[in-house]
Amino acid sequence: MNVPVTIYAEMTPNPATMKFVANKHILIDATVNFFNRQETIGYSPLAEELFNFPFVQGVFISANFVTITKSDAVSWDFVLMELREFLKDWLTEGKDIIIRMPEPKPVETKSEDNKPQKVYEPSEYDQAIVDLLDEYIRPAVEGDGGAIDFRSFEDGVVTVLLKGACAGCPSSTATLKGGIEMLLKEHIPAVTSVVAENA
Repeated sequence: MNVPVTIYAEMTPNPATMKFVANKHILIDATVNFFNRQETIGYSPLAEELFNFPFVQGVFISANFVTITKSDAVSWDFVLMELREFLKDWLTEGKDIIIRMPEPKPVETKSEDNKPQKVYEPSEYDQAIVDLLDEYIRPAVEGDGGAIDFRSFEDGVVTVLLKGACAGCPSSTATLKGGIEMLLKEHIPAVTSVVAENA
């Protein structure tokens, strides 16, 4: 017997994003972020359809939720139910969510002025940092409709990549400095600061 699909919407700290949580897994051990309809073609039929809503500016898909970023042109009050029903119908009908995972975007090796940028070398602290992020930070970030990935550690600076609701969120700086940086400094004295890239 099929369990009926339910979707509920959850506010995130980022006012431009809403997290739509399903009672079933959507993606296993992966996350995917799309910033326009073009990026979705051949990869995610669900995200491609979501970009047909004129106010959708970003789609982030993770374990059991979809985080949608909207434009300022419309209030969540006017589109929330429509998006919730759309996602519920899509999942109930068993339509494809992801048909192929996009290739990870390469880290830019040249800056805008065409000068080569630094390529990060692995460090002895990488695994310890990843373990701390996975244990303490990832569950909270996913709870807010986003994701965090470790990028590099160099000269005391940890670089992380913020995705989903966390990218561009007004409170992400406070989270970085007040939460993540404090935690990493406490466990790994070599860490002096944490900076973020947005996906």
